[in-house]
Amino acid sequence: MRRRQHGKAALAAAAAVAVCGALLALPGGGWGPDGAAAPAYAENPAAEAALNPGKLTRIAPAAWESSAREDFSVWPARGDLTGDTALLRRALAVWARPGESVQVSATPGTPSGGPAGPPQLLYAGTVDNARVVILYDGLRIARYAEPKDGTKGAALDFARVDGATGAEADAVVLDRADGNVRYLTAPWVKKAAERDLQKPNAGALPMTISDGITSPMASPATATGACTSWNVLQLTDDTGTRLVSDLGELVPAHLTSGRPGSVHEVSGSAAQHAWAPYACSLGAMRSLGVRSVNSWQYAQQPLPDASGAAEWVCTRAETWRGDGERVLAQFRTPGGTYGAVAAKAQDVSACGARDPHVLAGVLWKSAAGNWFLLAAGSKGTEAVSATGGVNGSARGGLLAVRTKQGVQAELKGTLDDGSTITGLR
Repeated sequence: MRRRQHGKAALAAAAAVAVCGALLALPGGGWGPDGAAAPAYAENPAAEAALNPGKLTRIAPAAWESSAREDFSVWPARGDLTGDTALLRRALAVWARPGESVQVSATPGTPSGGPAGPPQLLYAGTVDNARVVILYDGLRIARYAEPKDGTKGAALDFARVDGATGAEADAVVLDRADGNVRYLTAPWVKKAAERDLQKPNAGALPMTISDGITSPMASPATATGACTSWNVLQLTDDTGTRLVSDLGELVPAHLTSGRPGSVHEVSGSAAQHAWAPYACSLGAMRSLGVRSVNSWQYAQQPLPDASGAAEWVCTRAETWRGDGERVLAQFRTPGGTYGAVAAKAQDVSACGARDPHVLAGVLWKSAAGNWFLLAAGSKGTEAVSATGGVNGSARGGLLAVRTKQGVQAELKGTLDDGSTITGLR
């Protein structure tokens, strides 16, 4: 009986070894062909189909010309390695199960799991000293990069792009190196240029586009130290010109100007000059999963002691995931090179399409040495009041109260429909 039991145990062990061997010998061969991917752990037909380079979706080069859509789904596959099956297999395998040595990053709110089915190939090619593959699954952009001399040091980056269309699907970051960024542009983009958002009078520097790939440009996303410039990408197609900014993610943020609900492109001279003093505020929006950033002047305020008039500007960043919005109220005195952040908030509807109202205040010292609490509300503000360290009120959307340095106050505004708003903090 013991011999029979030992015999059954031996058969079970042999069967287990056979199963494990089958798992380790899944199509692709494990660590070799899959590069930096972790070992396969399950045999699932759908999962295996998603890892098959032969099943990748490839869009015809001219498909976008007759499509009613203008998004990533009509981008053709480009690059000099689109036929490199081994590279594509490694990229798909690492996406599905990145090994411990793979550097993985994802923008906030972006799932990093493998694709549910075969994704679409946007790019596979050599960029500087790396081999790069860019894939799209309808929800996310995934960028796989490995050194030209092997797979050690491979990286995998994700960005959420659901609902991207038009300007939001104009470009993807292909590579960052030595402080520069290179983009892969949409097939409908005809011209690209580099523009310093802080220097609207300097004009735009033309960039070359070869097979959709731009020449490198300076990236503000990796800049350190004082903000003395903010270079953005200017793209032109048959519908017009728009600006996007690298904020350290795979997809650049679309820049707009104007009151919420009626925003427009930052393509004309007036909009570019309006953005210039507030360009460096984009630094506070890096790596937040930002989809677009709108900036608009919501008030102009005469300053006490005959000091001229100040600008109040609201800058709002929308995210791909729908929450985590960041709002900055900025204040600029006459002749000031930059705007100063007077107040900021996150996860609020203020200064957006759903609620275009905004109220903010700042302590300001005049040239005569007097301190004032200044506050301004957007259009539709009927009255503003301050309580706490400063007490005062005024009809209309502007308030100026003499005070002392360092005081704190609570702001409240009454709108023309009788509702109230509080000041951004």
